[in-house]
Amino acid sequence: MDINQEDLHEARVKTVVSSMPSDGAISEMGARFKVISEPSRLKILLALSAGELCVEHITEAVGGNQSAVSHQLRTLKDNRIVKCRREGKKVLYSISDGHILTMIEMAKEHLDCND
Repeated sequence: MDINQEDLHEARVKTVVSSMPSDGAISEMGARFKVISEPSRLKILLALSAGELCVEHITEAVGGNQSAVSHQLRTLKDNRIVKCRREGKKVLYSISDGHILTMIEMAKEHLDCND
């Protein structure tokens, strides 16, 4: 490697080091990826990508049972991925951060990518 390549690589390393998130932030990122990567939670998020839904309609959309869907919604809520609001007797759920939908859409687009 000539000196110019070495300088280039050193500059890249400095850029990476200066922009690297803290260990705590990296742990939180990993935890969120883990939460959304579980198949039943991912299906719930895909259902909620259409908009706000109650547990009954989420259950219908994902083909699960209400108890399991409620459990997964709690996990998503505890991790601040979904939020809820009460409307009369119903609790309506929605995605709390649009970036989650962007990540899911990107993953869907890359399912058929062979590069």
